[in-house]
Amino acid sequence: MAQKQQKQENKTQETTKPGRLSMEEAVNAVVEEIVGRTGARGEVTQVKAKVLSGRNEGRSMRRNVKGPVKIGDLLTLRETEIEARRIRGSVGRSV
Repeated sequence: MAQKQQKQENKTQETTKPGRLSMEEAVNAVVEEIVGRTGARGEVTQVKAKVLSGRNEGRSMRRNVKGPVKIGDLLTLRETEIEARRIRGSVGRSV
């Protein structure tokens, strides 16, 4: 019985390791700009969003959004540390 309790304690310690998704609450961000479409079939939209609250309040960051999105929409972000990679291609090309 004591061994079972020890395993449960170890599991709870593992989930709070630094570097993983934090246990903080989700924060809101507003879509400022639509950068472009990405994904294998263009099903993901890359946007620039401004974080409205939390530790990174005021930070503008790139995020990938699946589904319909337009400027002014409110996103709920589970974390604000990781930013999406830039889309390659259309920037700087002459037509």
